[in-house]
Amino acid sequence: MSIQYGYPPARPDPAAQAVDWVNRGNSLQAQQHYEAALQSYAAAIQLKPDYAEAFWKHANTLHTLGRYESALDSYQQAIACKPDFAKAYSNRGVALHKLGQYQAALDSFQRAIELQPDYANAYNNCGLVYKDLKRFSEELLCYEQAIALQPEFAEAYNNRGNVLQNLKCYPEAVVSYQQALTLQPNHAKAANNLGLTWQQLKNYTAAQDCFTRAIALQPDYVEAYSNYAHLLNELQCFDQAATCFDQAFALRPDFNFLAGHRLQTRLQICCWTGLATELTLLAAKIGQGAHAAPPFTLLTMSDDPALQRQAAEIWTQAKYPLQFSLTDIPAFPTHQRIRIGYFSADFRNHPVAFLTAELFEIHDRTQFEIYAFAFGPDKQDPMRLRLEQSFDHFIDISAVSDPDAAQLARSLEIDIAVDLGGHTAYSRTGIFALRAAPLQLNYLGYAGTMGATYMDYLLADPVLIPAHNRVHYSENIVYLPDSFLPCDTTRPVADTDFQRADFGLPADGFVFCCFNNAYKIQPAVFDLWLGILAAVPSAVLWLPEFNPAATANLLAAAGQQGISADRLIFARQLPLVSEHLARLRLADLFLDTLPYNAHTTASDALWAGLPVLTCAGESFAGRVAASLLAAIGLPELITTTPADYQALAIELATQPRQLAAIKAKLAANRLTTPLFDIRRFTVHLEQAYRQMFSRSQAGLPPEDIAVATAALAV
Repeated sequence: MSIQYGYPPARPDPAAQAVDWVNRGNSLQAQQHYEAALQSYAAAIQLKPDYAEAFWKHANTLHTLGRYESALDSYQQAIACKPDFAKAYSNRGVALHKLGQYQAALDSFQRAIELQPDYANAYNNCGLVYKDLKRFSEELLCYEQAIALQPEFAEAYNNRGNVLQNLKCYPEAVVSYQQALTLQPNHAKAANNLGLTWQQLKNYTAAQDCFTRAIALQPDYVEAYSNYAHLLNELQCFDQAATCFDQAFALRPDFNFLAGHRLQTRLQICCWTGLATELTLLAAKIGQGAHAAPPFTLLTMSDDPALQRQAAEIWTQAKYPLQFSLTDIPAFPTHQRIRIGYFSADFRNHPVAFLTAELFEIHDRTQFEIYAFAFGPDKQDPMRLRLEQSFDHFIDISAVSDPDAAQLARSLEIDIAVDLGGHTAYSRTGIFALRAAPLQLNYLGYAGTMGATYMDYLLADPVLIPAHNRVHYSENIVYLPDSFLPCDTTRPVADTDFQRADFGLPADGFVFCCFNNAYKIQPAVFDLWLGILAAVPSAVLWLPEFNPAATANLLAAAGQQGISADRLIFARQLPLVSEHLARLRLADLFLDTLPYNAHTTASDALWAGLPVLTCAGESFAGRVAASLLAAIGLPELITTTPADYQALAIELATQPRQLAAIKAKLAANRLTTPLFDIRRFTVHLEQAYRQMFSRSQAGLPPEDIAVATAALAV
């Protein structure tokens, strides 16, 4: 049944008739009959061409429909009819903001405030523009002015909380959100934002209460479901997080990057139902430019470096576009020593720190001045204490906003800023989007391209990025002559005399192992492993003790292929890394994962004397183990097809002499080949820094660099 719209009765006075048409438009607008409302406002304007309110209402309706350019024309007409129309200036500013015309928007809001100095909403809207410009101090002042003018303005308190959160002023943000909720108890966004702030303060119970409150207030609030799922992931409640992501996905499958986060969480519990189909759909969406998945998801699920670059570029443009709120970075004077700034959330007991600690200690201090910019979890563990002594300057920027952190790096005249995190947990890509240093390098923590125009270089090696894959990386590539991976040779291997029985391993059977994270175990590689176990009846597969859901799913998948549960053995976590390295010697062969290889775990295995078998893929993440094996002189453990990988694993398990020869070769090569020669690595890395810096000082743009093998003193 079609809706019948009554027309205003005819009147002899055109102005009165125009008012009737506006009132009709208002009624239609309230009923969300926007096109009919536009017609009514147009009729009013035809009757009274200087009717400012009709133009304003017409513009507001166009704005609601997302037709911002057309709305601007109508706002301009309203202002022409009524030059002191403060509301028209304010709403015009909102439309300009939507169109990305930030300065024009600010000018429009400022004019509204000049006309109506107590216009709290104009101050609030002005703050939202400063938010997008990352001008947080000015943003905060706007909200505080709005609150001073209108103390019951709940939305201004919510926005004030948001900027305080961006400024890392978390306790103050909590107070602001709580005030918003006091004024407006059903403010779902404030409850959600308060949850995010409690999460930053590690008050996980309060965060959980806030997210559940937001969802109760607004059952279709997909962002609250998503944030709650991320909290559950942080708490390693992966099965609950997966359920929460499913609820969000059911509400809005196209929500920003939700599909990828959801799949990544399912990988944490080894839930593979429909995985191949969903990955195909995900790849198609990324190919269309959709905000479908964070780039890390593509590293774990795909071996296609072209797709990984697309995902990274989409993510970077959406989350961390190049910012211009800081002035262009000046040319620094040539320093006596090149200033290197390492930025990381992982200066603690973390794989990145395990690899790099010795590197930081042995940098040539006559040539380089080394800075650490630390953020992320503040854990005063032994590694953190060691690293605090390893740098010339160790600066904690956890409580510093991205603009202030970038400005700090500039004030210290950092020559080369090294991002050790990339698109990983707790990363601070926003610092690099603001250009913290004249040269910016993507290195180590993220095994792929960042897809960001402001990252000048990516550190790699010829095995990681063969010539035919060069096009899939947005950065200029620095090729080190050996492996790109540093290896801390001070890592002790405990002299504990572990026995297989200590870990439930068979005394005489063959022990395959893989100590990678659960999300790296894809169904295709697990099928290969089960085929290996079927072909070697005396063998077992030794894995880390994952979360209960992952363990149950792996055992179920094995059972479906006739592999009994007692052939999968799960190792408890040991308190000391040195003890873990020692127990690795109980295994016979480390089986790598595909398409995301072992990185630190492969280095650990080789350092402990355990051979690693890999299948080299096409992506950076899928070629790391091959890079390590090439650098330690064991190319015979690099396969290139899944079938060859499986066949070689079976061959080594059934040919003890062949495996013994490989172990002997590994023992001989361990301290005589480049992989564990940290001084050789450091010389090459420093040569790379010098070449980057020399080009920059000469006014030349970054370009690919192949570092020559250095002649080292014996």
